[in-house]
Amino acid sequence: MSDIKYSTPNEVAGKVALITGAASGIGKAIALLLHARGAKVIAEDINPEVQALARPGLVPLVADITQDGAAERAVALAIEQFGRLDILVNNAGIIINKLVIDMTREDWERIQAVNATAAFLHSREAVKAMLPNKSGSIVNIASYASYFAFPTIAAYTASKGALAQLTRTLALEVIGHGIRVNAVGVGDVVTNILNNVVDDGPAFLAQHGEAAPIGRAAQPEEIAEVVAFIASDRASFMVGSVVMADGGMTVTAG
Repeated sequence: MSDIKYSTPNEVAGKVALITGAASGIGKAIALLLHARGAKVIAEDINPEVQALARPGLVPLVADITQDGAAERAVALAIEQFGRLDILVNNAGIIINKLVIDMTREDWERIQAVNATAAFLHSREAVKAMLPNKSGSIVNIASYASYFAFPTIAAYTASKGALAQLTRTLALEVIGHGIRVNAVGVGDVVTNILNNVVDDGPAFLAQHGEAAPIGRAAQPEEIAEVVAFIASDRASFMVGSVVMADGGMTVTAG
């Protein structure tokens, strides 16, 4: 065994980050990890429980990210509190399990609004704030469902496919201004996203994750580690990538 000890990297020290869907799960893990590694953080969520994250250098914001003006207010808060915006993580996401034939227009549009449209709106406003600094990083939380599907998740797969393509297209538009846009394609992660679908969402995801080649679902902190790297200057040559952190789900393709 080597005696070498590796210190925790402070790859985002001095950066200012905005994370959506930060009250729980992946978003909470990202907010706490970036903050622990030296970033100033705005943690945005519709759930008032996000306020429990408040501490020096981490400011919670209760907001519905789908509403007009929400993105503008979130970015303005980052600048008001910390003087700039360097990192945006579009993490917020929801899902429903319905066959297309049983889905209402309202079902469909709610999923698109949270998973895709809100990411567009927050990205647009973040880019405006990043342009004067000629630097910045946007990380979108995509999914293996950006590429693969199974019955009852059409709205979710459509939204995550859109998010992957938004990632690639926006990356081309802004890299000339020093702003990088990438995504993480996550697999099953033990979170509460399915709590409105099954009795015990985390348990269901833990079990479903056993089908991945790795044999388990991820913990939110494992995804946060990937996001921290991609958001940082250590990933300076990554542009328009969708990095799969899915335990091998997309390798097997079903």
